[in-house]
Amino acid sequence: MSVTDVGGFVASGIGCGIKLSGEHDMAIVATADFAPVNAAGVFTSNKMTAAPVLVCREHLAVTQGTAAAVVLNSGNANAATGKQGMADARRMCELTAAGLGVVPQHVLVCSTGLIGYGLPMDKIAPGISAAIASLSASGGPQAAQAIMTTDTVPKQVTIASNGFTVGGIAKGAAMLEPNMATMLAVLTTDAASSSEELVAALRAGVASTFNTLTVDGAESTNDTVLILANGQAGAVAYADLVEAVIAACESLAMQMADDAEGSTKTVFLRVTGAASDAEAAKAARDTANCQLVKCSWYGQDPYWGRIASEMGAAGVAFDHTKLTIAYGPHVVYDHGEPAHPSELAEYMAGRHLELNVDLGMGNGTARIITTDLTHAYVDENMGTS
Repeated sequence: MSVTDVGGFVASGIGCGIKLSGEHDMAIVATADFAPVNAAGVFTSNKMTAAPVLVCREHLAVTQGTAAAVVLNSGNANAATGKQGMADARRMCELTAAGLGVVPQHVLVCSTGLIGYGLPMDKIAPGISAAIASLSASGGPQAAQAIMTTDTVPKQVTIASNGFTVGGIAKGAAMLEPNMATMLAVLTTDAASSSEELVAALRAGVASTFNTLTVDGAESTNDTVLILANGQAGAVAYADLVEAVIAACESLAMQMADDAEGSTKTVFLRVTGAASDAEAAKAARDTANCQLVKCSWYGQDPYWGRIASEMGAAGVAFDHTKLTIAYGPHVVYDHGEPAHPSELAEYMAGRHLELNVDLGMGNGTARIITTDLTHAYVDENMGTS
């Protein structure tokens, strides 16, 4: 299950020495005949925008939403790297384009890894050549491995729909915060779709999945989700395309949450009964990013008092006498009164927790996918070495 499970696409993943470990760190996803197809992208809203994101936006604008390939590297984000970073991102596209026989504007580029360090182009240039030589119709899993940074497992998905397929790879294990998450994702589909439909479908997919994921409240400089559609399966219903793209993004987002740095819990926090959807989202996000709450999940402690406190501090319409909090089927706070369910310990020991909060103030709803905060997360993020 990967990007190359979709007919008409090839991919590769190789090691070129960016990572000192020698692990795979260079990937390419391309159309099998290297012909440009309709494409779309959704990118970080961080104003400290990495060079690859700027180049992707530029190329999609110039080509009016078409691309033949995506070249990706891990181990270095090429962010906060100034004019040289822009030149290097463009050079990655030029080298890939020369090897595939296309114009550079039909190549998109993604980088992920440490921020603030220049790309080792002396390693990347031969790496791109090697990745092109390794392209194959079974190369999706290698590409998924090559884009990993602190991920412990590759993230891949295939969704078979009504006569067409959507495949995908992604990376992401930290700096995950709505809009979007340090994540990269490349989707492929054999559905025929206009560029406009593809943009709308991808935005819908991102909005309800990647944009609901927060691990640590930190938004990356490089977040990118791309989709290429070669049309080999013919025209499909737009609603079916949207549904399949959402399903693919949902699977990848779940895989990222379950592999978040050091996490032992994936928590699905749903807020209902807010005065508006916006207020529900604000209350959910504030609670999901509260370090005290996240640490309590690691300790398998429901700590509903802190959850109630965060909801009350979120700046939304609130009345503690209308508040209800439940973990799965276990109500722990009922309309302003603590409830003490007897079987909660077993539930809190599970990997996946459903946390449902009803504010009792209206019809607004929101969902956030988040994780606990552990010693291993701190260990992973103490420095750049």
